[in-house]
Amino acid sequence: MADHHAHAPHDDIVYPAAIPFALVHGAALGAFWTGFPARAVWMAVILYWVRMWAVTAGYHRYFSHRSYKTSRVGQFLLAFLAQTSAQRGVLWWAAIHRHHHLHSDTPDDVHSPRHHGFFYAHVGWIFNPGNWKPDHGTIRDLARFPELVWLDRLTYVPAFLLGVACFLVGGWPGLFVGFFLSTVVLYHGTFAINSMAHEVGNQRYITGDDSRNHWFLALVTLGEGWHNNHHHYQSSTRQGFKWWEVDITYYVLKAMSWFRLVWELREPPEAIVRGERPVGRKVVEKVARDLAASVSLEAVVARVKEAWAESHALEDLAERVRRARDQVEERLAELALPHLPTVPELRELAEEMFSESPSLDEIVNRAHQMLQRAVAARICDLALAAG
Repeated sequence: MADHHAHAPHDDIVYPAAIPFALVHGAALGAFWTGFPARAVWMAVILYWVRMWAVTAGYHRYFSHRSYKTSRVGQFLLAFLAQTSAQRGVLWWAAIHRHHHLHSDTPDDVHSPRHHGFFYAHVGWIFNPGNWKPDHGTIRDLARFPELVWLDRLTYVPAFLLGVACFLVGGWPGLFVGFFLSTVVLYHGTFAINSMAHEVGNQRYITGDDSRNHWFLALVTLGEGWHNNHHHYQSSTRQGFKWWEVDITYYVLKAMSWFRLVWELREPPEAIVRGERPVGRKVVEKVARDLAASVSLEAVVARVKEAWAESHALEDLAERVRRARDQVEERLAELALPHLPTVPELRELAEEMFSESPSLDEIVNRAHQMLQRAVAARICDLALAAG
């Protein structure tokens, strides 16, 4: 069972690990001292796009999801290039991301805006000590490569070497504009998927979390903004499922596949793209729970209590509870609960909250069952108190 406390926000958010992060942001302000010569600006633009591609194609689609294949040399170069982003090591990044997908938008998610707030989901989670050493049991497939383990330990060496190269090529403007400023923008472009892509945009598919698609986020992250698509079918190399959903990371990987630099790029099946496959049981449970939570339980219980007051059903129930506590839910299922939302009413509510899915009826029925049991438990408490 996951440890909720390992990833919970802390009040003492200023940890030693925050100092280098703050220094990089401070160094980016050096751009106002050096000015913005054209060469340095071009360096910043190119380094942003190249490193964003390395993060999305390398850290995310290859190391975290293994959505395509490459050579051993190719994967090392991908990892090295991705680590020039100064977003920690390749093994750490993959382990954290796999944990995110296992617990997306639950209390165990390391960066869920729903549970921890926007700021924490965007950047605060990085400094939580509970996230410094993720479960490497989820990345055994990567940890068997000693060169990746070695590179992961040299966390910021690739970024340092890139900074030195920027200074040698472009002087102080090359360092402060070309390297530091582009690194800060790259940080927040990447982090926006953890925060904004779970709050802004639309949900085409039922995924059991708050993942959303947004065209602007897709543009600035080279395709990662099609986040709901990705959560719907995580093993796809292509995240822009529709022809008009621009996914530059995928286009580059596709071109590389023509030269056999990468291969076996995974595509989402047509049934997946059309949303025709039922969702898994885990997703049904999560979505049904959200649907049931959208109904005011206290209001339903109050109306049921009021309706039963004159019929003495509550006293009858109290007697039954005392005699057979473990059978009370079955008894309540037999009794009329006229104020509980009906299945058709829940279906109408579900259609407003979620996109169409072949699993919607299953979700609605499960939510109705959850509501019935929740009302049953509350009525039992009232009956026992009255008795």
